Amino acid sequence: MSNPLPDPFADRPDWAPLPPRPVEIAPATGGTDLRGRRVLVGLPGLGWRGDLRADERVVQGSRTYVPVIPEHEWYRAESEQVEVFAPLVPVERVWVETIGTRPTPAAAAGSGIRLVSLDAPTRRPPTPVFEADAVTGRRVVHVDGGVERRDLRAVTETYSGADGDICVRVTSELEWYRWAWRGQAPTTLEVPVHLLWLE
Repeated sequence: MSNPLPDPFADRPDWAPLPPRPVEIAPATGGTDLRGRRVLVGLPGLGWRGDLRADERVVQGSRTYVPVIPEHEWYRAESEQVEVFAPLVPVERVWVETIGTRPTPAAAAGSGIRLVSLDAPTRRPPTPVFEADAVTGRRVVHVDGGVERRDLRAVTETYSGADGDICVRVTSELEWYRWAWRGQAPTTLEVPVHLLWLE
């Protein structure tokens, strides 16, 4: 039972949903507007930390810093209009997530072991949810009719829906985090698994 599941869209490329555009990582030293953007922080050769949001750069003396906030605190600050603590991270230790361009099918076909450089953070290409081991709490992209809905979190694992479709319930990230700080259950949407991708 170690064989992977067959691709249900392998013989039907004309109706198979296209994957979402991948997330790419760029140094925050560029001129990109950072307020509210997802960022990663870390040191080359050491490691990276994600699920963070940034505010605008701050210059102190001759150094440039980025205020970095855990994502759940950023959502709470924006929703509740409260101030939260944001440590200042040197700009050269911050990378910003951007939405890239969709790769060609030949470039996306690679499989097997993928070695990465420790000089900068890397991202995996979007993964179909039906290939994932677990999805609860993960960032997902809902692709329907070529439209990408981002900033979503999976609230359940895969299950059999009322119509027999294999589905996952998703919610907006704001409601996902509000569930944590208020205990308020989120409004969810049932989405067929073939329309969902791990970001």
